Amino acid sequence: MTGQAFSVAPRAPGEPRTASRPPAAKEPGIAPAVAEFVEAGASPQAIVRRTGLDAVLDGLDGDLVGLTPVKTRIREIAALLVVDRLRREHGLASERPSLHMCFTGNPGTGKTTVARRMAEILHRLGYVERGHLVSVTREDLVGQYVGHTAPKTREALKKAYGGVLFIDEAYYLHRPENERDYGQEAIEILLQAMESERDKLVVILAGYKDRMDEFFNSNPGMQSRVTHHIEFPDFTVDELVQIGDLMLERQEYAFSQEAREVFHDYVERRRQRPRFAHGRSIRNAIDRARLRQASRLFESDRALDREELITIEAEDLLKSSVFGGSTN
Repeated sequence: MTGQAFSVAPRAPGEPRTASRPPAAKEPGIAPAVAEFVEAGASPQAIVRRTGLDAVLDGLDGDLVGLTPVKTRIREIAALLVVDRLRREHGLASERPSLHMCFTGNPGTGKTTVARRMAEILHRLGYVERGHLVSVTREDLVGQYVGHTAPKTREALKKAYGGVLFIDEAYYLHRPENERDYGQEAIEILLQAMESERDKLVVILAGYKDRMDEFFNSNPGMQSRVTHHIEFPDFTVDELVQIGDLMLERQEYAFSQEAREVFHDYVERRRQRPRFAHGRSIRNAIDRARLRQASRLFESDRALDREELITIEAEDLLKSSVFGGSTN
C-alpha cells in the first residue's frame, strides 16, 4: 500500500449506488485500500484482512508478552476505526474520531513498542499517511532561550506529519516552579496542532500514571484533546522470564535448563532493586549474559560445536552482582 491517501466521494443518506458514480476524490487520511474495499461493500473482516490489519493485531499477540488489557484496548480502537469507515460509506454521521492518546506505565512496559504498532494500524486504515513514529522528549521540544522553543516544537511536528508523535515523559514539559521555563510555549503549540492538524498526525503522550494525571490537571486543554488513555501493567516474573526466552530465541541463543531456573531467580531479585525497567532490564541482563558466555568460550583452545555457541549456562548468570558477583 502506498502512502498516498484517497477518499470515497460523499453521497446523501439513502442515495443508491450507480455504475456512473464519480471516482473517489483525494482526501488526506484515507488509504486507497480502505476506499476500495468499502466501495465494494466489503465486510469489516474483509477490510481487516485486505489492509493487513489482521497481521498487525496478530503481531501484537505473538510478539508482546502479557499486556492483555492493552491489546484489548488497541483492538477496540481498531474496530472503531473500521466501523467508522463503513458508517461514512453509508452516509451516516462519521466525523474523524479523536485519536490522540496517553500511555501510562512504568519504564520498559512496552509503551513505545505499542505506539509503533498503533502508528502502523492508523496507516493501514488510512488515518495517517505514512505510519512512522517520531519519538521525542522535553529537550527535543523546549528551547533554552526566548524564540528557541517554537521552531524546535514545529520541527518535531513537521517530522511527525503523516504519522505519530510520541512524547515520552510528557509531564516534564510543564514546570510551573520555574517562571522562566519555556515548556508552556511548547504545550500551546502542541495543543494548536492537535486540534487544527489532527488529519496530519496523532500525538501519544507517555509517562508514569500519577505524573501524567498531575500534568492533565494542570493542562485541561491537553486533557480535553486526549481521548484514549491506556494503562500498561507491570510484567509478572513469569512474563519477564518469557520475554527473556523470546529475546534469546530471536538471537539464536537459549538457556540451559539450569540457567533458566537461575534466570527466574535473577528476575525475582532484580525486580527488588532500584531502577528496574521491566523489558529494558531484561534486555540488558540478556546482553550481559551473552558477554559472559563469550568470555567463557573465548578461553577455549578447541573447536566449539553449535550447541555450545547457542547455550547460555547458569554460570553466565551467576556472575551477576544480583547474586553477589562482580558484574551487573
